[in-house]
Amino acid sequence: MATAAPDDVPIAFVNGGGGQMRATTTSVATSSQGRLTQAERRARTRAALLEAGALGISRYGYANLVLERVAKEAGYTRGALYHQFANKEELVLAVVDWVEKSWQDKLGHLFTDESDPVATLVEIARSYAVYCRDEMSRVMITLRAEFEGHDHPVGRAVQEALNRVVDNNARLIIAGRNSGAIPPGPPPRELALAFVGGIGGLVIHLAGQEPYDVQLAERAALGLLGLVPPTD
Repeated sequence: MATAAPDDVPIAFVNGGGGQMRATTTSVATSSQGRLTQAERRARTRAALLEAGALGISRYGYANLVLERVAKEAGYTRGALYHQFANKEELVLAVVDWVEKSWQDKLGHLFTDESDPVATLVEIARSYAVYCRDEMSRVMITLRAEFEGHDHPVGRAVQEALNRVVDNNARLIIAGRNSGAIPPGPPPRELALAFVGGIGGLVIHLAGQEPYDVQLAERAALGLLGLVPPTD
């Protein structure tokens, strides 16, 4: 008879074949010279569920996201998911926060360089194109489209995250205009909205089209800023 899986132990570790169980036991026992602590197991479970949740949202959206499927994709029981998240809304809100932090970890440092705003904005566009090669990058766009026009906690969280990105881009546009590097044009925030939306849509639709995603993201960025893209 199969042993019931504890909430913080992956299903595959408990229900797998004998060799797999022995390999798992060895790896845990030899890491940090002892077993994982409860906090470490909980963090591992949460990370796996967040990643599976992000992939599920990218593929199916919020309405069609099935928590049992998320748990299975993560390699855990449904009970493990409910031990971490009370319901679908709580899981998706956590995914939104996780995705935003992941984005900040990979691209956030670029916004701190205002010495050459044009070069920084172009590098942001290029780096975002690379970032969007990951399927999980579609989480925010998928949720924003799904909750457009609806007052919902998930929709508000996505909009707040977007506003932070737009504000950062607007700050760079203002710096570029103050230095004369970016010509006069639409108000900075409106231009930043177009910049974020235009680059985002472009690179999402060009996912998998390397290296044209990066090349066209750069061209689009320069065009939106009112600058002439370089000729090949």
